[in-house]
Amino acid sequence: MGIALNDYRGALDYLFARTTGESRLGLERTNALLTVLGAPHERLRSFHVAGTNGKGSVTATLDALLRRRGLHVARYTSPHLVDFRERLLIDGAPVDAHAIVAFIERWTPAIERIGATFFEATTAMAFQLFADADVDVAVIETGLGGRLDATNVITPLVAGVTTIGVDHTEYLGTTIAGIAREKAGIFKPGVPAVIGEPDVRTVEMLTAHARSAGAEPITSVARSMRIANVRLSARGTSFDLRRFDAGRTVEMHTPLIGHHQASNAATAIAMLDAAGPEFGLSDTEAAEALREVSLPGRFQRVGPYIFDVAHNPDGATVLAATLQSLQPERPLVAVLTVLADKDWRGILMALAPVIDHFILSIAPTAPASRLWDPHAAGTFAAAAGLSSEVIVDFDTALDVAARTAATVVITGSFHTVGDAMSRLQVSPLAG
Repeated sequence: MGIALNDYRGALDYLFARTTGESRLGLERTNALLTVLGAPHERLRSFHVAGTNGKGSVTATLDALLRRRGLHVARYTSPHLVDFRERLLIDGAPVDAHAIVAFIERWTPAIERIGATFFEATTAMAFQLFADADVDVAVIETGLGGRLDATNVITPLVAGVTTIGVDHTEYLGTTIAGIAREKAGIFKPGVPAVIGEPDVRTVEMLTAHARSAGAEPITSVARSMRIANVRLSARGTSFDLRRFDAGRTVEMHTPLIGHHQASNAATAIAMLDAAGPEFGLSDTEAAEALREVSLPGRFQRVGPYIFDVAHNPDGATVLAATLQSLQPERPLVAVLTVLADKDWRGILMALAPVIDHFILSIAPTAPASRLWDPHAAGTFAAAAGLSSEVIVDFDTALDVAARTAATVVITGSFHTVGDAMSRLQVSPLAG
């Protein structure tokens, strides 16, 4: 084969080489592979989370809340920043590397025969390893969209959709209505649906889709909870939360930073409420559990660096608002690399009001087929009157930023943040 499958790195290289390619939406290959595996997903109780932005935060928050109940909890997310095992966590720890190697050694022939994509194979692996670990519950984040995402083979305890924005337009469409339809594809007959989106018109669209799917009950976070007095600090986000059916207001705090994190936390709490008494938490228990949430790469501060995986204009707008609120030490320099199929112009303009200088570069792990042109971005930035320079070599870009900035914002994609963490020796799994 050319690559030994008896070690972790070799196994991953083989899986990437055999299955990585263009995204191919659809459930047929995932279902076929899971059938070969013995349908491990049918042995899992799960929560399913979709959305353009916020789904990672809601997934991480659900994980912390469920563990507060004393449950044995698995978490499946994507993509990873540094280590593939960030995608598959059990009780907050990455799955054993030997289990990944064993899965790939055993099931690569089936993966190849079925023609499963990398994400489809990884999703099936997650379900198998979680079922083998006999977890009490798994929190599953969609990869792309919802309706045709490989994770949508599950029938969860609750399905939640966070916020809707324009992203992945080549697969999901170019309108909020079309994207909402795809995300709402995770709603299922008889399964509670929770909607975290605050925009009234989008809530109506998602509610209509949930009702059409036969989801029951349907909960809008904006209509069932009141969030007030949101405060940001370097330690996280504090806010007041009142469940309308509880009648009292409770102060909450999450280590995740940003005004939007209050809504994400409320969405996770609402999903637990929808799942029933076995999973719901009192206000006091929820407040204690929220303090344990951990999610790397979301306004994560390490020394002079701020890491944020914002990769669309909505995410960049949130990042800019958070920077504006916290006012980190200046000059504020952004090392920005964006994938070519993203709206990098919109990202630049969203960040422009708060960034003193942009360094435009290329993330080393960005796929060759999706490399942006930082020189074109530099020309655009200059025409917009932004202070910027192009430094294609990523290591040099990081070095220049460190020497010229008081605060360095590293953003634009998961590749950007992951590559920077690798070079700066920041571990996403360190807590």
